[in-house]
Amino acid sequence: MTIILMRHGKPDHQAAGRLSVQALADWCEAYDRSQVSDGPPPRTVHIARQAAVVVCSPLPRAQSSLSQLGLQPHEVNALFSEVAVPILRMGAMQLPILCWLALLRLLWFCGYAGDAESLPHARQRAAAAAEKLIGYSAQGTVLLLGHGIMNKMIARELRKRGWQAEKHASSRHWSSAIYHRPFI
Repeated sequence: MTIILMRHGKPDHQAAGRLSVQALADWCEAYDRSQVSDGPPPRTVHIARQAAVVVCSPLPRAQSSLSQLGLQPHEVNALFSEVAVPILRMGAMQLPILCWLALLRLLWFCGYAGDAESLPHARQRAAAAAEKLIGYSAQGTVLLLGHGIMNKMIARELRKRGWQAEKHASSRHWSSAIYHRPFI
């Protein structure tokens, strides 16, 4: 029994310039509506085609990645969506997008969620996602086409349940983490 956690391809929405908090919130909304701008590498296609069951996040970058792979999902579920970065409500300070994203994700890991999903809730969602994937694994190899942070959180939950990593999660687009059920 195998579970593959794959990250989506490169979104067609790029980071550029310095933004205010409101402009960053608008940028994040546009990012969540973006498709992918690249195709999968051959190794990724080979890994994905091993799946008997395919599940996917409802975000367009995940669904368009699945289309690039030539696969249809058995289930599209918000359980597998990426965790949004919290937005700070503050003045006119402007920062480069990557600085904002790093700062806000760090604050999120330290407990600040603002209007976004909290870390404890995201962990509960990752645990539920891992259980759903484990359930599907009875039908054969499972592919989840998802997102960086949530895939890593699901991977952590799989390891807590004794699943062994053949390949660990990466932050690169089209990367995959492969987990096998323990034999004991």
